[in-house]
Amino acid sequence: MSVVISVEQVSKLYRLGAIGAGTLRGDFERWWARIRGRPDPLVPVDHEGSSAGFRNSKSDIRNGEIWALRDVSFEVRQGEILGIIGRNGAGKSTLLKILSRVTAPTSGRVRIRGRVGSLLEVGTGFHPELTGRENIYLNGAVLGMKKMEIDRKIDEIVDFSEVERFIDTPVKRYSSGMYVRLAFAVAAHLDSEILLVDEVLAVGDAAFQSKCLGKMETVAEGGRTLLFVSHNMQAVQSLCSRCLLLRRGRVTASAAPEPIINEYLHSTHLKVNTKWEHPVGLGNQDVCLKRLEVYAPTRERGSDGFLSSNDLHIELEVWLRRPVSGLCVGFDLLGDRGETVLRSYDTDAPLERFEPLRTGANVLRCLIPRGLLNAGRFAVAPRIGIHNQEWIVSGDPLASFTVTLTHGQSPFWNSLGLGTRPGVVAPVLSWVRC
Repeated sequence: MSVVISVEQVSKLYRLGAIGAGTLRGDFERWWARIRGRPDPLVPVDHEGSSAGFRNSKSDIRNGEIWALRDVSFEVRQGEILGIIGRNGAGKSTLLKILSRVTAPTSGRVRIRGRVGSLLEVGTGFHPELTGRENIYLNGAVLGMKKMEIDRKIDEIVDFSEVERFIDTPVKRYSSGMYVRLAFAVAAHLDSEILLVDEVLAVGDAAFQSKCLGKMETVAEGGRTLLFVSHNMQAVQSLCSRCLLLRRGRVTASAAPEPIINEYLHSTHLKVNTKWEHPVGLGNQDVCLKRLEVYAPTRERGSDGFLSSNDLHIELEVWLRRPVSGLCVGFDLLGDRGETVLRSYDTDAPLERFEPLRTGANVLRCLIPRGLLNAGRFAVAPRIGIHNQEWIVSGDPLASFTVTLTHGQSPFWNSLGLGTRPGVVAPVLSWVRC
């Protein structure tokens, strides 16, 4: 297979707090260096003359500047499904923006052979006042589709998005999930040789995520190339043929998915924290999450390891500046590889017991009963939104913890000398002999 993407020594510099390309002095220094045939003066050089790598987090930032990518090089062949993984801030989204020509690299070169379609952010290219149908044409044009091509595929796009009932409704009334359904449907039906997909599928429900993964597999089987960024390690392992691991803007490993995922998980397991708290919090001017904590009532708060015989409490502190109608507070419980174990909201309670949140501080607690979770590491990602309208807090996990199976919970299973059972959960179920 021929090489369709070639990335050579690509770096990207951002200036903190600055809007635009940079300072006049910096731009003049770059121009003068190019005229004299000298290297870029803003790229730090080590004693051997090569670009200096990251040494620690403080060295990434100099004079209000930060390197989002440093000396990134790799090749992608036609028909390959490449997964790009890494922690938040590793440079994954910046890399895709460079490949999709949304932004230009500070240094280095990118060569792409073929038409590129990208889905980088939910609703990119959508106009809130236009209907879903009108936005299909608008977004398709942004992605490079001709009107005749959209005419031919619009029924298929609408059917895939599953928003047919609302297709002639302005998208400003769509939920975030409906946005991503329609946006992905347009991008997936673009006849591009290369498709770039950022972590946007996390907005959709589990059934639609599975449908999208199936579509991407079909895209790859047709000889098209796919670059996939995700925190869902289960999806990366099942979909991708190769993985890149980004750490602080540099490619630290490139191989088959299994060893790369294991290396990534090992690096993220070094810090386990059952409590997140911030004085400013997350949210908007009306709704703000200030604390998320996981604890067992019978144990000291802050302990990062729990037994499967412990009841677990997940507690969220939410502040409201004013009452908000239709507000839902909940969380995703994620497994070791980013898969969703369960999702729960405060509105799951019976309606007669449900009370809207009041102005000021609200503390909500959810009980995960003992004997449910299997051994392993779990993470909690908060979700706060207005029903069928928008997410206020939705994204990465803020707290994590480990569970150990209680000895004696299953004498037969413990006699096998194994510390875990197959599956994500290990519930103690009742059995009778009839």
